[in-house]
Amino acid sequence: MFENVLGKKKYIPLTPSSKADPSALSGNQKTCPVCIRLKSGQQSFAAERVCPACKYHFPMSAWERIDHLTDPQSFEELDKDLVSINILDFPGYDEKLKAAAKNSGLKEAIICGKAMIGGYQTILAVMDSSFMMGSMGSVVGEKVCRAAEKAMELRIPLIIITASGGARMQEGMISLMQMAKTSAVLKKFHQSGLLYISILTNPTTGGVSASFASLADIIIAEPGALVGFTGPRVIAQTMGQKLPAGFQCSEFLLEHGQADLIAERSELKHILQCILKLYQGGSHA
Repeated sequence: MFENVLGKKKYIPLTPSSKADPSALSGNQKTCPVCIRLKSGQQSFAAERVCPACKYHFPMSAWERIDHLTDPQSFEELDKDLVSINILDFPGYDEKLKAAAKNSGLKEAIICGKAMIGGYQTILAVMDSSFMMGSMGSVVGEKVCRAAEKAMELRIPLIIITASGGARMQEGMISLMQMAKTSAVLKKFHQSGLLYISILTNPTTGGVSASFASLADIIIAEPGALVGFTGPRVIAQTMGQKLPAGFQCSEFLLEHGQADLIAERSELKHILQCILKLYQGGSHA
């Protein structure tokens, strides 16, 4: 089915050049870290944040992704007033939360809501790495669970877009238990017979990759995204072995059956619309 949607393509892992400025990985940088060219003046880059020359996918904010994927004026945010607190009195955590909110313009590392994609109703949850590197704490886990529960209530598909550095260390075991919590709710979701689509973006690591990001019916990844539990450098040092080329990138996951397809941003909305059409039998909500 997916070959009919995408056609047969061979993707090349997009690895940032060693000559690139490290800040080029930020969403505000105007220089591509792969081919080292200025791209910001081109309309396609402004809309999708993809280098038109080499197809490197720059980071996108949660709101940029929502605007890019959903039908105009269709997104209705849910649980927008849920915010993290320093429940363990972790030193400096209050200041980090305030700084993250100020720098990102967000209240948390995920935005959830009801939306239309190509005329089809969905519950959409989008992570944002600009808020404490998209780390998963109690609020992120709670919002994911509530998103799944709302989708079950409305009997509509769930789509989650991940971008995370893993569990939030400032919340200790409370953050780690979100792996089990979200997994348990998603088991209930699967038993309800509803569709769950996971979209993996760069990076999707740690507790997020080991829980709700990997438990979907259909797993889509952006080209060149880093996806894995522990970073390749730590794994290589621990094992004392050289890892395969491209280890933990989207293309490696696709080759080894851990992802169903790789989709560029320009194609993603169309692909989702095709999947939703197949799932819902061609009828719009």
